Amino acid sequence: MSRTLFISDLHLSAERPETTRALRALLDSQGAQCDALYILGDLFEYWLGDDMLDADPHAREVADALAAFARDCAPVTLLPGNRDFLLGERFASEAGVRLVTQEAVRIDVHAQPVLLAHGDALCTDDLAYQQFRRQVRDAEWRAQFLAAPLALRTQQAQEARRQSGEHKYQSAADIMDVNREAVAELLREQNFPPLFIHGHTHRPAHHTHHIEGHICHRWVLAAWDDARAHAIVLEDGEVRSI
Repeated sequence: MSRTLFISDLHLSAERPETTRALRALLDSQGAQCDALYILGDLFEYWLGDDMLDADPHAREVADALAAFARDCAPVTLLPGNRDFLLGERFASEAGVRLVTQEAVRIDVHAQPVLLAHGDALCTDDLAYQQFRRQVRDAEWRAQFLAAPLALRTQQAQEARRQSGEHKYQSAADIMDVNREAVAELLREQNFPPLFIHGHTHRPAHHTHHIEGHICHRWVLAAWDDARAHAIVLEDGEVRSI
């Protein structure tokens, strides 16, 4: 029996202890059965640099929980999302996770090809967000931001979150979702994997794409809501949502 778990959009923070407890409960309940765990972005509500491990007890708690799971149960792979794209090698080392920084990564789960992504790069209709995304992923911007004191980074993050909330409120709902042609182009680039799993949109669903004679099943993960955890399970070749 093989059992692989996929989760995303936990948005963990000290202000939402119920969600952190839900993560611990998931790790405790699934560890004995799990071959691998993949976290597809937005593990944290925000991440301002790996020095948060020194300054934020909650960040240390999450890192320690993942490290224990990776040590005692199964390997953990993490793809950063739009909220925690500044996760770095120190966090990866101390949390015991493999950090994957590509926009999308193709893996094999017991010979079954699976494409993984956070999903924000596919929301190409949201032009303002894509411009912001390009800015904050620039190496020079990243270096300048991380060189600032953590208190200043925190203030800037709070302002960015406020502006993001206003943008979501003012934007049409459809532009916040993935663009189907962007999805199709990614599937072409990745040689038409039969299974694609991502998060970001907070619109859990199962979509079937028919592209140039190929069929791809796209599963979208749900955001976690306080004490409710959500995962997609790939077990013995079958996909289901729990």
